[in-house]
Parts: sequence; structure tokens; C-alpha cells
Amino acid sequence: MFKQILLATVFSFVGLLTIHAQSLEGDGPHSQLIIRGVMLINGNGAPPQGPIDIVVENNIIKDIKVVGYPGVAIDDSKRPQLKTGGKELDCTGMYLMPGFIDMHTHIGGDAQGADPDYVFKLWMAHGVTTVREVAGRGIDVTLDLKRKSERNEIIAPRIISYTAFGQTSKSFNPLNDIPISTPDQAREWVRANAKKGADGIKFFGAEPAIMAAALDENKKLGLGSACHHAQMSVARWNVLHSARAGLTSMEHWYGLPEALFDDRTVQDFPLDYNYQNEQHRFENAGKLWAQAAEPYSEHWNNVMNELLALDFTMDPTFNIYEASRDLQRARRAEWHEEYTLPSLWEFYQPSKVSHGSYWHDWGTEQEVQWKKNYNLWMTFINEYKNRGGRVTTGSDSGFIFQLYGFAYIRELELMREAGFHPLEIIQSATLNGAEALGLDDKLGSVTIGKLADFVIVEENPLQNFKVLYGTGAVKLTDDNEVVRIGGVKYTIKDGIIYDSKALLADVKRQVDEAKAKDNYTIKQPGIKN
Repeated sequence: MFKQILLATVFSFVGLLTIHAQSLEGDGPHSQLIIRGVMLINGNGAPPQGPIDIVVENNIIKDIKVVGYPGVAIDDSKRPQLKTGGKELDCTGMYLMPGFIDMHTHIGGDAQGADPDYVFKLWMAHGVTTVREVAGRGIDVTLDLKRKSERNEIIAPRIISYTAFGQTSKSFNPLNDIPISTPDQAREWVRANAKKGADGIKFFGAEPAIMAAALDENKKLGLGSACHHAQMSVARWNVLHSARAGLTSMEHWYGLPEALFDDRTVQDFPLDYNYQNEQHRFENAGKLWAQAAEPYSEHWNNVMNELLALDFTMDPTFNIYEASRDLQRARRAEWHEEYTLPSLWEFYQPSKVSHGSYWHDWGTEQEVQWKKNYNLWMTFINEYKNRGGRVTTGSDSGFIFQLYGFAYIRELELMREAGFHPLEIIQSATLNGAEALGLDDKLGSVTIGKLADFVIVEENPLQNFKVLYGTGAVKLTDDNEVVRIGGVKYTIKDGIIYDSKALLADVKRQVDEAKAKDNYTIKQPGIKN
């Protein structure tokens, strides 16, 4: 399937195919690549610096050289020299950052009708060069895509594969599809997952003895772990239990308020609550943080300090719940019309069946509760960062009106709302993610010896993260003209230069074709004409 897409893309742009570039958008890798004149935002918390030339040879950063001063002509004789067969990329005045790492992703989905090629191009168009896939269509599919990405046979971020705990496939079936019900079975599954080639496990919770056994075995094998502490198991196994047992990162915020309870042991569920009812589930989730210990209280501090001591990673994914506090904003995001597939739009509509579609009856009261929920949640995450805790950036796109790529940039904005300095946000999006994945020797900062993964944008993202959206940011010029500025200019992965706007244009083509096929027009829910 990908080979067919690949060939179709290549041969539709005659003359642009090279031995290294797999499509119109890719250029490289090159024996030498010199990126000229950038303002560098390193990813390690350091302020911008420039102009700088960055030298890459065979996908490894070889030199980072300051070549001048603001307002002073650059002496070309003192700049790194281009070798025969090398390539120069003039990025004078542009801003360069390490490639972004999305720590919570799902590569499309059958229910959403989102093909991986569509998803990958949206991520790459927004500077995401590495993704941690935390469960999806199955380990066989994910590992196949991972290998193709490693070889740059497809346009895709590098993929870190986490299998959902208990998930099997035709080629991975250690228990013959018997549900995991004992600690020994849990250990057997974990060993099989590692042997298969997965990088880690995504948990949703289980009986305490099973969770303890699985995490212990996984830790022995040196693999990563993530957990969405689902409400069906969290009463007996919250974030503290997981962290103590060896979990390396928590997703969203489930399990954290429960660890902060100081006057109860379970959430204050209404007595007619049904977890299968999405309205019940998400409406009551919006009341959960108010039931936790107050910020900076003794118990609140004790929980935070223990998680810090355990070097635990927080991956909050603020954006994926934003519709809960402002449904109209999420539903009317300007990119939906051009970049959201009809099948994905249909998946988002109110449904009693589809998880991640919008709920049955959502209004002012629910949104106000969720606004308060966010305030308490963000307070904890910001303070965790302030005390030295690792906070990463994840999007969980493909649900609840959050579109791949665009949602990642929205996550940066929400971290700013939580109190992060823009430089702290870039660090969370780059170096912190690399550290959490154990890849900080290769990724996460612009450092000699690391891989050539970069995001380049013409505007200063620290002043306005909106310039990273594919749709750019709106600005009124001195001539009283309304213009769009920004959008990522280049995404560089493994030393291959991608035209980010060309990637986005191809996504629009895919959406246009899908709409034309079914004569489809995006309409707001409940509107018939």
C-alpha cells in the first residue's frame, strides 16, 4: 500500500526523483548539509543565539558555528566551507529547533478512516520527527511502519512502538488469546512483547498483582512503559502504585487525582453512573480534581515529592480534553475544513458508541467544571516542572476534534497557559521527550554528535506559537493588510529536508479527493442543510 502511494507521488512529479529523495517533499540525505544563518533554539533551555551555521555530515551534526552578530555583515571566509557534493540551505534569519517529539500518538485508526500516510504528513508538516506510538492497530503494523521509517522508505517520523498490554496478533500470540489473569501470564506476555521487538508497553490498568508483575518484568528487560490509569482499575492501582512498581511515564491525568485523595478512596461517582456511557464518564471526570487534596497542602506535596524522587515522567496531553472546556472552539478550529478527512469528521460527531466522538449533551455547566479541572491539573504539572520533574509533550490526536499535527502545536500553547516559559515548552517538546525515551544521546537538542532532526520556521515561535500551525498566524501589517505568517518552513529528519508546506498541500489533496468521491461537505452537528 505504501509502495503504491510512494510511486504515485514520485512519478507525478517527473524529474524530481533522486536516489535519496523518496518524493517531491524530500531532499537528501546529503554527504554534507550546511544550514546557513539560523537563530538557534537549542532545546536545552538556552535562549536563542545567532546567526549560526550548522554542519551535518551523513545525518550527524558535525559543527555548530557562530558566524556573526546582529546587524553586522557576515565574513563568508570564516564560515564552514561546503565540500564537493554537499548542499547549502539558506535559512538566514529563520529559527531552528530540534525535531519535535510527540510522546502520545496513535497512527490513525480504522474507526477514523485515517491512513498512516495522511497522519504522518500532518505530523511532519508540523515539525514532529519522532512519535511514541502508545497502542494502535497492532504491533505487526507498527513495527512494519517503524522499519520503513528507519530506512526512509516512507515520509514518516521515527516511530517508538509501545504495545497495549495484552494485545496480540497472528504472529504474536504467547497465550493463544487467553486474557491475562495471573502474574505468570503477565510476565510471559511482557517477554513475548520484548522478543517481538516492541520498545515498551502501554497499560490501562489491571489487578495489582498483574500490574506489579508486568512492570517488574518490563523493567528487567529495560523497556519503556506508559499508563492511562483507566477508571475501572484506578481505585486499587493509581499513579503512585505504578511509579513505585517501575512505570516510566503516566498519560493524561487519570490516576493522579486519585493518588491525591485525602478524604476518600474512590471518586464521588453518581449512583446511576455507567462507565460505558461517555457522557457519564467525561462529565464526572471534569469534577475529579476538585476532590483531590488542595494545591501545596501536605498530602499534595508528599505525592509530588515521591514522584520526583522516582524520576517519573508526566505526559499531560492537555489538548485532547480541551473540547470539554470549550467545545465550540475545538469543533470550529479553522483547519478542519481543509485538512480533516470526512471519515474523521464523522467519527467526531456525537455518538453513543464511538470513544472519542463528542458526548450526548454538553453545555455551560460541564464546561465550567472542566475549566476548574484544568486550573488544578495545570497547577500540579507546572509545579512538578518547577521542582525539576520531567514533563513531556504529547497530543493523542485523532479523537475529540483534535487533528494530527495541529493538536501538537495546540499542546504547546496550553503548556504556556499552564505557566511554562516558552523555552521550557521547547525543552519539553524536544530534550525531555528524548530523555524519557532514553534517546537523549541521539535526539532532543542541537548538539555535535546527535542526529540531524530539525524544525525550521521563518518567524520567532517563542513570541507566538501560532506561527507553527500549518495554517499560520493572522497578522495586520503596517500597510493595513491582513496576512498569514508562519507555518513550519522545513522539517528535517535523518538529514532529509522536507518542504513542510508541500506536505500539508498533499494532505489537502487527499482530503479534497475524499470529499469529491462522496460529494461530502463538512457540516456542524445537528445542521441538516
